[in-house]
Amino acid sequence: MKAIVTGYSSGIGKAICETLQNNGYEIIKLKTRLEKSTELEKEVKAILKEHEIDVLVNCAGFGMFKPHEEISVAKIKELIDVNLTAPIILSSLVLRSLKKTKGHIINIASIEATKHSKFSALYTATKSGLRDFGLSLFEELRRADVKVTTINPDLTKSNFFDELNFEPSENVNAHLLPEDIAQAVLDVLNFKGVITDLTVRAQRFEIQKK
Repeated sequence: MKAIVTGYSSGIGKAICETLQNNGYEIIKLKTRLEKSTELEKEVKAILKEHEIDVLVNCAGFGMFKPHEEISVAKIKELIDVNLTAPIILSSLVLRSLKKTKGHIINIASIEATKHSKFSALYTATKSGLRDFGLSLFEELRRADVKVTTINPDLTKSNFFDELNFEPSENVNAHLLPEDIAQAVLDVLNFKGVITDLTVRAQRFEIQKK
């Protein structure tokens, strides 16, 4: 079983790779930056000449939470490219292979895809877009026996918050761990039917400023 996992170098993506490898999956790691769509297309097409893909996990992403007028045009484009455009492109490129293997696309969205928060307009737009993309794509692919799942994690203690001015509190009941999301991915893959949308939450909501 072969899987492409984006965002594999750290955080949730790294945990997903480790969990899948421990359960018999071979991870194929993309080298191209996700916002470079032309180069990304070339790399994926080269991979598909040698491998059939069973699982695509669109996990790479980053956040930005500030007044919308303070976000530069370049940053707006970068966030949309990484969080939304790249997963849509990758899904398109890998789809013929997934139809052959009756495979699975898993999109790691965010709790923000299910609600509306202050200073999160841009991030929410990308993650809710990814969520709706996945839900619609599943309806398209049901007859092809390709599964599509979107996972919406709550606050997860990872490097996601390194460049932000807040982070989850230290209360173990107020955050998830990357390993929790990785386990959810494995559970989704092992489920007999199709879990199309899964929101994974901590019991408490507590953040702290840096």
